[in-house]
Amino acid sequence: MINKTLWHWGCLCLSLSLTACSSDMQRGKIADKAQKESAALIDKKETQWRQLNEVAPISYLTDLIQDAQLDRLIQQALTANPDLQKTLLTLKASTWQLKSIHGDRLPSLDAGFSRNKTESVEASYNADISISWEADFWGKLANSEAAAAKSLAADQALYQESQDVLVANIIKSWLAMTSKQHLIDIESQRLAVLETNENRLLQRFKNGLNDLEELDEAQTASSQSRADLAQYKEDLAIERRTLQRYLGSENTLNIVPNTDYPRVNLTLDYLPKQSLQRRPDLKAAYLAIQAADLNVSVAYKDMLPTISLSATLSDTASSPSSALFASPIWSLLAQLTQPLYQGSKLKAAVEIAKINTAEAYQDYRSTLLTAINEVETTIGQEKLLTQQLLNIQQALQSSQKNLTRYEQKYRTGLVELSDLIRVQETTFNLAAELDNLLYLHLINRVDLGLALGLGVKES
Repeated sequence: MINKTLWHWGCLCLSLSLTACSSDMQRGKIADKAQKESAALIDKKETQWRQLNEVAPISYLTDLIQDAQLDRLIQQALTANPDLQKTLLTLKASTWQLKSIHGDRLPSLDAGFSRNKTESVEASYNADISISWEADFWGKLANSEAAAAKSLAADQALYQESQDVLVANIIKSWLAMTSKQHLIDIESQRLAVLETNENRLLQRFKNGLNDLEELDEAQTASSQSRADLAQYKEDLAIERRTLQRYLGSENTLNIVPNTDYPRVNLTLDYLPKQSLQRRPDLKAAYLAIQAADLNVSVAYKDMLPTISLSATLSDTASSPSSALFASPIWSLLAQLTQPLYQGSKLKAAVEIAKINTAEAYQDYRSTLLTAINEVETTIGQEKLLTQQLLNIQQALQSSQKNLTRYEQKYRTGLVELSDLIRVQETTFNLAAELDNLLYLHLINRVDLGLALGLGVKES
């Protein structure tokens, strides 16, 4: 009868072992599928992305612009930005969490000392040392540690993404300060011309050569220009405060915007496939699939028998010194525990783990499609802005030549002042539009580098 019972137990353990082995064989298929789909989709897009070729290959966001002041700002932000430091603390907590899980695979050692006193009985002292260890026969603890390691790697990738986004924002904010300063300069020049025209019209009105309506229009234009100039100055102050927040600084920044826009180097030659694979959000999403896959194995192996060993060394005496293992008694226990029924709790855990893996896979697909979309959008903007810059540059050159001719004709009395004002307004509008396109072009190249996975060099 006993042999028959043991035979049944053996068959049960064997069937559960085969189930665990089957789950191990299935594990990893979703991650492999995600990796193959990613490679196929990127290969499909690679030909389109290679059409753009610029100056020289770069490897990091910090290679986009060579400027000592910008480098100092980036280094300060990476050190002092509070949001980035909070993410770093989360990463450190994950590191300790992995160490804690690793400790489950190691033997545990406990020591105890107690005093027992009962009425009419002398006090007794008990001392014991026990060691226990769970034999990871099925590899469940190893899978748990591996899943935690994948989660830690995903957190590291997300920290890298936080660094990349922060550096990109600093570069864009730094460029925005130059853009705001250029708008101030252009509007100041416009206001000076408008005030000159206003004085001319006022003098002509006094001489009876112009109507009051033309003078009112000139005064309206001057007032509007002053309002715009005040707004541009405040926009520059806002941008400076934004940059100060990125830097994690409490002191007011005394940064003088650059006179000219810097050159932003970028090339797509040979970079797209390799760079997109470097995107930290894609890395984190793929590692999340692997971690979820490992957790499925853990859930399956929770159904298997647990083998644990424990040994205890204890002593009891009438005095504390005598209880310190003068005549110890040792005991050894080997225990096999097999979960039989827990109200479908273990089965539910397996199904939940499978669903989590499926969700991680869909998250990866979403992240991949987002990455593809970001690259294609920024490449499309690169081509559009390049064409717009060429057209507006030509329009501004023509307008400047036209303005020169109108100024000469006005001085000789061949055209009215109103015609000269119209050409002046067109020229200033084109100058402001061209400067804004230059700024948007540089910003788009920063976004393109970020979309391609050009991050911050790890220190």
